[in-house]
Amino acid sequence: MDEPYENEWNEEAIMNLVKTVTKSCEVSGEELHVMLNLRSQKRLDFILIDIREMFEYSESSIKGTDMLLPTSTIHLHMDELKKLSSKLLIFYCHTAGRTAQMIFILRRMGFLNIAHLSGGIAKYHGEKLKNAPLPKNIRF
Repeated sequence: MDEPYENEWNEEAIMNLVKTVTKSCEVSGEELHVMLNLRSQKRLDFILIDIREMFEYSESSIKGTDMLLPTSTIHLHMDELKKLSSKLLIFYCHTAGRTAQMIFILRRMGFLNIAHLSGGIAKYHGEKLKNAPLPKNIRF
């Protein structure tokens, strides 16, 4: 993927991207790639959460993942998610099936700043890691 041009992503363009993502509750692989680049430049803040199980994360993960929050235990960490709800939370799984259900549930619970990766990690063409160290914010 091409790196975004610096002048292409002014504050207004970044805000429009975030509004589009939160309104649709979905982020494309290309959008996530851009967002990760903007975050590395400290121009955008969000939390990228993998909701797959630990063995899936170990096989392949998106570089820049902040948290591993497996669906098998996510119900134990709803208070923590609520504390993070002022930030944009982007969830991903393998093909987006689990995250689509998660987004539906979280929306009904009042979460507004949420989205999931369309097509999951399987359709993501940005940088992935094999055997990545577990994020420091792992939750079981």
